[in-house]
Amino acid sequence: MSYELLITEKPSAAQKIATALADTKPTRKGDKGVYYYELKHNKKNLIVTCAVGHLYTVAEKNKSKGWTYPVFETEWLESSKANKASAFTAKYLNTIKKLAKNASSFIVATDYDIEGEVIGYNVIKYACKQKDAKRMKYSTLTKDELISSFENVSKHLIWGQVHAGVTRHELDWIYGINLSRALSQSIKAGGGGFKILSSGRVQGPALKIIVDKEKDIKAFIPTPYWQIPLEGERVKENFVAMHQTEKFEDQKIAKKVYDAVKNQKTADVANIKKNQFKQNPPTPFDLTSLQLEAHRTLGIAPKQTLDIAQKLYIDGLISYPRTSSQKLPQSLGFKKILEKLSKQAEFKKETAKLLALPALKPNEGKKIDDAHPAIYPTGQAKKLDGRDNSMYELIVRRFFAVFGEPATRETMTVTLDVKKEPFIVKGTRTIDPGWHEYYGRFVQQKDEELPGFVEGESVTVNKISFDKKMTKPPNRYTAASIIKELEKRNLGTKATRAQIVENLYDRGYVNDKSIEATELGIKTYDILVKYSPEILDEKLTRHFEDEMELIKKEKSTPTKVLDHAKEVLTKVLKDFKAKEKEIGKELAAANKETINEATNLGKCPECKKGDLQIRRGKFGNFVACNKYPDCKTTYGLPGGAKFRPAKKMCEECSLPMIVAMRARKKPMELCINPKCPSREPTDPEVLKEERELEKKIVEKECPKCGEPLIVRSSLYGKFLGCSKFPKCRHTERLQDGPLKEDFKKK
Repeated sequence: MSYELLITEKPSAAQKIATALADTKPTRKGDKGVYYYELKHNKKNLIVTCAVGHLYTVAEKNKSKGWTYPVFETEWLESSKANKASAFTAKYLNTIKKLAKNASSFIVATDYDIEGEVIGYNVIKYACKQKDAKRMKYSTLTKDELISSFENVSKHLIWGQVHAGVTRHELDWIYGINLSRALSQSIKAGGGGFKILSSGRVQGPALKIIVDKEKDIKAFIPTPYWQIPLEGERVKENFVAMHQTEKFEDQKIAKKVYDAVKNQKTADVANIKKNQFKQNPPTPFDLTSLQLEAHRTLGIAPKQTLDIAQKLYIDGLISYPRTSSQKLPQSLGFKKILEKLSKQAEFKKETAKLLALPALKPNEGKKIDDAHPAIYPTGQAKKLDGRDNSMYELIVRRFFAVFGEPATRETMTVTLDVKKEPFIVKGTRTIDPGWHEYYGRFVQQKDEELPGFVEGESVTVNKISFDKKMTKPPNRYTAASIIKELEKRNLGTKATRAQIVENLYDRGYVNDKSIEATELGIKTYDILVKYSPEILDEKLTRHFEDEMELIKKEKSTPTKVLDHAKEVLTKVLKDFKAKEKEIGKELAAANKETINEATNLGKCPECKKGDLQIRRGKFGNFVACNKYPDCKTTYGLPGGAKFRPAKKMCEECSLPMIVAMRARKKPMELCINPKCPSREPTDPEVLKEERELEKKIVEKECPKCGEPLIVRSSLYGKFLGCSKFPKCRHTERLQDGPLKEDFKKK
């Protein structure tokens, strides 16, 4: 039987496409968890199979022993052979190879972007042994769009995207492998042992941006200023006004004003001004604005936002999220989408109002993406929980809001006269909510209602203060604002920026939610500026971004771009090699200092000579004295968490505290002492989990009070605790006492 073979990017997409195109019901075949679908579309035989992301990756050609650099000879290798972590992809690739043998033609149906194009191209070239294939283009995994995409399939791959994508992978590989090897080898040459450091075409400039901010913060010298606030009352309504000179830089002038007004008990309302202004609806979401808004309103990190949005897309609930567009074309059929959304109970009110409008015209932004529109809901429904549901609601309400009328807000400015000194009180309220009613809880804009002041009246002054304050340094970047900054500077892509920031965390260059450059990050930056500033040059990185855009538009060639990159890297690496030992000594010292800062907990309470340090062993994290084997003091730590010093001592037992950081949970402080009473769970999430556990009675009494022991849970896992907690704090390891089930007859 001959057939047309469709290749998708993920298993879930294969199922969606097969179901959409099948005349009846597709037949699922395969084994070992790898499935493909046989079906007929208009009586034509089709097979839909899938990749699992990239089945091929860039690797070193003719790999030599050891870490040498520079290396420029590359090849595309099966991911399963290049990386043990990708071993699972082999069975998917073997299925494609098997199906390709009898296929009469091929269609690439991966995500319609550069990465999807690279995935499809490599499968067609290496697995299917073809030079070209047809190409489906779609922005949603809805039945109507998939059928339309299939019936209007492009006759060829999008070669501009292919060449730009392949070039980006090869360019990033030669930058990443050479710079990372150079840094890591330098530490070894400088006597610092083995330590993997990394840099890359975008990672270096990203580190520079963060360190520059950190240096500004550290160099900041606070200066004093003075404020004179007035606390007043009008008919039992309190308010706070501020002297018109909001910040006095001269203490003498501020003190003179304060002395003139400090004893006054009334203020006259000298002037009232009201200013109404329009607040335009927001623009549709592109990926960056979605990441920023999800972080602002839901506290979700950019990388997690992308993961959740991708899941919603695969489920057919939203359009393709990796877009830089802020445009919603009329061809999407806004009315049809709203009619579908109206069937979801939580959106009935909003959809009814929007469908009643004479016209649906979105407030679009300036950004354009040739491949996809802005992110929008498809109207399809599925039961969602937690963050998935919140993200979906955010996207739906943003879609509603772009069609809304401008909101009308009013700011009232009241000038109070106190001994001829002007004090200002301001408040802003919403007169007409406009688009606010569609955006719901995500507006997050408070109204500041003022008392009903009347010009000429007197109001009561309860207190006038004289406050000395200090100027504050600039804020650090957050996970969201650094993404925005990278986009502003045209560094990286919409799909890679979040991962670049993750890499900086993984290598120990930055830490904390508010992104702070570590000592290693700062020293690495300083050393590279001193010896090899080209690695941090964002102009060069931007140049390559522009070049790849030209490749995409078929106005430049991969050879031209890669040859230029090799020329630049050859010079950089030659200079670096000449100074390798000096660079390595400084990096090794910075690394040692960073490790000490990140792991040191203070003096060992047993030997009094060594320091307690957080370490990682074969079986997980633990705390040990660095004078081992002379001192064998150790403390166990729970699994499933990362740790850093809390830089304080436990109030219960005077041993060091640490901060445990678990995925998707708030950091938790705890004592390293396993017998410390403070180790009893107090984290609300842990207590909630504990309450939900089935409290199994064990055939064992508490040795302290005689009450039954029960199975409980904390960060450290399950244990036996007295059922009279907190009156009795006795605990035992779970294996110390049998469960009731252990006594059942078998």
